[in-house]
Amino acid sequence: MGTRLMLLAALALFAPFAAAQADVRVIVGPTPIGNGNARAADDITVVNEHLAFALAVGTVAPYGVPRGVLVDIAPVTNGEIGRDRVVFADFIPNNWSAWPNTYQHVEVLERGPQQARIRAVRDWGKVRVQTQYTLRAGSDRIAISTTMTNEGGTALPDLLSGLTLWPSSGFLFAVPGLAGVTEGKAAGALAARVTAYDADWTVTLHAPYLDHIGSGSRDMFRLHTLEPGESRSFDGWLQVGASGDLAPVVAAEIEQGKLPAGSVHGQVKSRDGRALEQPVVVIEKDGRPYAWVLGHGGAYRTPLPKGDYVLYATGRNYSQSKPQRITVAAGSDQLLDFSDLEEPGRIEFIIRDAKTGAPLDARIVIGAGNKPVVQFLGRTTFFTALSPAGRVGVPIAPGTYRFKVSAGAGVLARDAEVPVTVPPGGTARSEVSITGLFDPPAHGWYAADMHHHADQAEAVTPPEDLARSELAAGLNVLFVSDHDSTVNHTTLAKIAAARGIPFVPGMELSPSWGHFNAYPLRPGAQLAIDTSTASISEVLKEARREGASVVQVNHPFIPYGYFASVAAGVAPGGFDGGFDLVEINSTVPKDDPKVLTRLWQFWNEGKHYYLTAGSDTHDVWNEQSGLVRTFAHVDGAVTAQSFVAALKDGHAYVTYGPIIYPTRMFGTTLKLAPGAPFTLGFDVGSVAGLKQVQLIGDGVARETRDFGAAPVQTHVEFHLSAQRAGWYALIVEDQAGRKAYTDPIWVVLDGPTASP
Repeated sequence: MGTRLMLLAALALFAPFAAAQADVRVIVGPTPIGNGNARAADDITVVNEHLAFALAVGTVAPYGVPRGVLVDIAPVTNGEIGRDRVVFADFIPNNWSAWPNTYQHVEVLERGPQQARIRAVRDWGKVRVQTQYTLRAGSDRIAISTTMTNEGGTALPDLLSGLTLWPSSGFLFAVPGLAGVTEGKAAGALAARVTAYDADWTVTLHAPYLDHIGSGSRDMFRLHTLEPGESRSFDGWLQVGASGDLAPVVAAEIEQGKLPAGSVHGQVKSRDGRALEQPVVVIEKDGRPYAWVLGHGGAYRTPLPKGDYVLYATGRNYSQSKPQRITVAAGSDQLLDFSDLEEPGRIEFIIRDAKTGAPLDARIVIGAGNKPVVQFLGRTTFFTALSPAGRVGVPIAPGTYRFKVSAGAGVLARDAEVPVTVPPGGTARSEVSITGLFDPPAHGWYAADMHHHADQAEAVTPPEDLARSELAAGLNVLFVSDHDSTVNHTTLAKIAAARGIPFVPGMELSPSWGHFNAYPLRPGAQLAIDTSTASISEVLKEARREGASVVQVNHPFIPYGYFASVAAGVAPGGFDGGFDLVEINSTVPKDDPKVLTRLWQFWNEGKHYYLTAGSDTHDVWNEQSGLVRTFAHVDGAVTAQSFVAALKDGHAYVTYGPIIYPTRMFGTTLKLAPGAPFTLGFDVGSVAGLKQVQLIGDGVARETRDFGAAPVQTHVEFHLSAQRAGWYALIVEDQAGRKAYTDPIWVVLDGPTASP
């Protein structure tokens, strides 16, 4: 009995939901949550002593989903409601596919003081989707229960349904055991949860129904089929904390699952005997991160389910202690101290052009060395400053490292591998020279990443860091396309002006059935349509109203891509050809052949839609700006207008790595007499060495040149004759498997055609 009482006492320390009761209240109107999105008169906010959440009833919901969804969550500390930490945390019926919808009804069932319950009912095609949100007094968790009912006469197979957690700031701790998995089966998961967090907050989605994940654990799905008349329920919880501590999350798992458990506690000290004021103890299970606990005054305590673990201690920019193994038995309370941490050090880099000595913008990534699992303890990716250029200095854990230093994202120059040893309490300095292999602007070619987010919606990159990342990638034009927002345009325009480069202001218009980048937008432009109800013609009209001369179709074949939605018959208005460009998106390289095939069909029909490319980066510390990029050719000075005009005219190509300089410009037309000979020449190159060049004519591979010697650069020519009107384009592949795709060179016959 003593061990059981000891366990219950330990759990109580980490279970705010069992603390003294406090009233729950319901507020109708603009949310009191700081920076919250629910701003309409009929929006609903629910508050207790631990958390506040808001439902969009009148407010337009993110990503074009129907109203009646949870769009704001904040911790409450000492009666003060904090800042919103999510952009969307609710149910989706089938992955991020289109959501055809005709109604939504939201009703407050209970208003407190002991409990608040709200019911939202919506349709998804022929499916009725009912969700109930419950918050009890004294609880740190919102219970969410959704039931899908198929009211149609057709079975709906292979649905990926479930709750999602899309934070608006901070970091994401993926489903334990599935770090690095973007989507697929949840086999190997150590727990059915995902946590958004920073040092002063957590939001955890517990999803016990989980068997698949999507979007890097932001989506917690179950794969199922819904037969006619069948209903299926999904129950989960959103747990909110006012610090980055996961001990309460583990306690909730133990309580919910009725798991046999014990506890671990101890002291954390540096090697010289000083207690760390805010230690962090990381818990691994089966060799993978499972959770962490934040300590205070050098002490920590956490409950753990019965089992075997490895624990190590660390702190902000401190080294990691020696890992220690421990077996937790039911009812146990074990002591585990750490006393070998080294104090923080510092690293300073100076990056220069090897030929000129000029400072270079660069991205610096820890390749080997201390990589904090808890990301607020220290970054693993750094960027040189906007001013002075080419320099960066940051605190970092002491130890031996190997850094990858990149100026040009591996497209313009080879990355440098730099070994550095950082002493405890000291500073390590490194000067790095990068040799550029290609200079596209000298040939009139300028690059931009035409799909890039800053810090709106689920993106977490402040505009200054977006600029640092895009410059480090060797891009010549700054670009942003936040979801349905233009708030970062002014800041980025100032940064671009200070650097003397163009800035193209864009926006990603984001209905549930397709996303579209519109640019360049006029200063002060703001979205004036409801993307959850707009048709394709209304979306295109809105883009032009905001000043856009170009509209590009983003990731057109993903589940909510425009072309996929048109094929499924769920894009309002069907197909509208009022766009200009079609995107190659590096987050879905498997769709590149589909994009090319569709464009080649357009070109065969004589339609002048052209290529664009973007990385869809939201988080520059964990994603690569310019991983795929668009090069456009501009005669004379490059400006936002001249760059965009070149894209629209097809004077462009997109690339993951290879460089191309054509002797006849892409997007132009050759007028030739029937049967006349002509030559298409290209200077091609890649820092990884060339593998193959393929000439595509009218959608068919006409000639292929292989390069066994893997030259860094070479010239290729194709000698052809004008047998028919059509087009030619190029695909270039390098030894790393990276490809470049070009817009077409058009051929028309000028003169009488010989009889067959």
